[in-house]
Amino acid sequence: MNTVRTESGSGRSDIAPHATTGQVPVFALGMSLGLFLAITFAVCVIFDLVVPGQAMYRTWLALIPWFEWLSWPDFFWGLGVSFVYGWYVALVFAPLYNLCAGWGSR
Repeated sequence: MNTVRTESGSGRSDIAPHATTGQVPVFALGMSLGLFLAITFAVCVIFDLVVPGQAMYRTWLALIPWFEWLSWPDFFWGLGVSFVYGWYVALVFAPLYNLCAGWGSR
């Protein structure tokens, strides 16, 4: 098994925390995907307001339950649901990946 070592300023070697386990950390994946999807939602809403002829709001209406175009409560609802979708992917994907990675290393 390969280990990744990093040199710190003190002259000692530290083992990178996730380099030897081969596992995806669920919390880091959930936060990064949740924030990514929330930011993507906000960018798409801004794009829809700037370029209404190319609007994607019909897609959001289909993907986000109880979402209507566009008010402040609906905007924040869309941000929240997008963030939850990111966590859903992380909670399903990371354990499946970690399980399959464990099978592959045997």
